[in-house]
Amino acid sequence: MFFYLLLLFIVVPFVELALLLKLAEVTSWLHTLGLVIVTGIVGTWLARSQGLRTYQKIQQSLSAGQMPTDSLIDAAMIFVAGALLLTPGILTDLFGFSLLFPLTRQLYRRWLVQRFKARFTVKTSVNGGPPQQSSQVIDSYVVEHHASPDDVSQSP
Repeated sequence: MFFYLLLLFIVVPFVELALLLKLAEVTSWLHTLGLVIVTGIVGTWLARSQGLRTYQKIQQSLSAGQMPTDSLIDAAMIFVAGALLLTPGILTDLFGFSLLFPLTRQLYRRWLVQRFKARFTVKTSVNGGPPQQSSQVIDSYVVEHHASPDDVSQSP
């Protein structure tokens, strides 16, 4: 896990910076700056529109009494896409845009679900305890006692 965090927070920004500097060298710093600004604006607009559409799907599923699992995963991926698109860089923008398109998002969702299913085990039980193996029946009855106002009750 430490390796992945190191890669995410240290290596990726250096690669992004190198790519931006190379792009500025090949084109111009003005074109590179314009690209960063345009992808940030377009990405924010796309993330907002996709997020609103996904929010509506979640609301429709909940009103129909269904669990919106796919839509919730989509909402999380759209949130990550928005964060990536606000981060200046070519690789983060490409990955962020790929998270916004429904076709590629479906591929990512399928991969994530398979990965989580492989890592987690779900066990269910009744009333929070282990499954009951006994079929013993306990028969009981209720005896009602009505106290009269003349009865003196003793309290401990």
